[in-house]
Order: sequence, then C-alpha cells, then structure tokens
Amino acid sequence: MKPASPDAYLTGQLLIAMPAMSDPRFSHSVIYLCAHSKEGAMGLVVNRPLAKPDFDQLLRQLKIEPVPPARRIRLCEGGPVDNGRGFVLHTTDWTGEGSMDVDGKLALTASLDVLKVIADGGGPREGLLALGYAGWGPGQLDNEIQQNAWLSVPADEDLLFDGGHDTKWRRALAKLKIDPMLLSGTAGHA
Repeated sequence: MKPASPDAYLTGQLLIAMPAMSDPRFSHSVIYLCAHSKEGAMGLVVNRPLAKPDFDQLLRQLKIEPVPPARRIRLCEGGPVDNGRGFVLHTTDWTGEGSMDVDGKLALTASLDVLKVIADGGGPREGLLALGYAGWGPGQLDNEIQQNAWLSVPADEDLLFDGGHDTKWRRALAKLKIDPMLLSGTAGHA
C-alpha cells in the first residue's frame, strides 16, 4: 500500500461547497480529498447517491459473484471526471494490491478485488463506491479556496459512510459551527 505524501495539504479532509457555488456539478457537495499536493487534487463527492446501477446490478455487470451479495456498500456519483471508473473509499482494516493509503485511517482502491471481497461478506469495515471523481490541476483547488468556493473540515466516518446524503452538506458545515444562511458568497482579503 502506497502511503500518502508528507506534503499532503488538505488530503484526508472534507471540502464543503459554499452556498454560492455556481457550478451545478458541485452545488451543495461534500468531497473527500483523496490527494492534494502542488501537482493538483483528487477527491470523491460523497453526498450524491447513485440511482442506477445499484450494488447488485453493478456486480452483475462486472460478473462478480455472489449475486445477491453477502454484503453491500453504497454507490455515489464521485464527480464529473472519468465517471465510468469506480473507486472504493474504505477503512484501512482491509487493503489489497493497489490500495492507496490516504491518511492512515482510510484507503482508496480502484481494483475489482475489493468488490469481490465485499460481495463474499468480507473486506473493509466501512466503504463506499464512487463512480467518477473530482479533479483539479496544479494550484486550481488552492485558487478556488482563496476565491471562497470551498471550506474544509476534518473528515469523519459518519459523514463519509452513512446514508444521510440529504443532510451531509449541512452536517459538514455544522462541524465548523457554521449556519449556511449566514455565509457570504464573496471573498474578503485583509
């Protein structure tokens, strides 16, 4: 398992879209940052459940047995980039070949091995499958944060893995003790 970079910036944090976010792909989104460095950033939107396929349908498409599985994980729209590709964000109590350690507590796995283990009833204690991801080029996310597009907060398993998608954005803001009705859409500079 490859460890996270020591100059990891906001890696392992949640990004919370500000209320004035004009890009509809990210409006009211909560994104787990899997990587953030001077080379750019990559994250998974964790509060947009995927209507189709469901976990059983996905296993059938990928020809992974057993169906029905012994265990299921939630599926979400991970972001607008490469949305035909799946990424499993999960706890580090299970890792496989190609798993990337994000922050010592969570890992990211893009191989089918993790889905096979989960379908058999094993695998990580918590996990979610994201189709696609959110990506930023060098300095792009940093600039968006300076432009007041995002807030960040430490991630926790409840926000990441529970099924309360409709409330994740407000709960993430509540971790900062912020009322979204009081947030301004303009950035100030001292």
